[in-house]
Amino acid sequence: MPTYEALKIAKERDLDLVEVAPNVVPPVCKILDFGKYRYQMSKKQTQKKSMGIKEIKIRPQITEYDLGLKVKSIRRFLDEGNKAKVTMYFRGREIIRPEIGMKVFEKMTQLLTGKFHVEQAPRLEGNHITMVVTPKS
Repeated sequence: MPTYEALKIAKERDLDLVEVAPNVVPPVCKILDFGKYRYQMSKKQTQKKSMGIKEIKIRPQITEYDLGLKVKSIRRFLDEGNKAKVTMYFRGREIIRPEIGMKVFEKMTQLLTGKFHVEQAPRLEGNHITMVVTPKS
């Protein structure tokens, strides 16, 4: 359809003529509300950015099986393109032996071998230890 006809139809409907694909011959245009279109595009961009950090919580006395399940969840998060934050909470007198928690994190990093990268090494902060794992790009 000629450009002037498309502009005429867009004005009648109180909408805008938006060029969607300018690099093809002939250029592709759509008749739509440009303000609404811009809002939807910005909403998509914020959704992409919001996919950030997923958190996994563990305890120092975690069993091998449960640790395997947590590692499986971390792998799934990383495959989706998210970062994974692993937090180990200590209750009561457990904080006396933080080396037990560090051993659990060592096991976890051994199980996570592959296309993953430890962004923040396990670090004791108050009554918990945190570690951040990211996918390698």
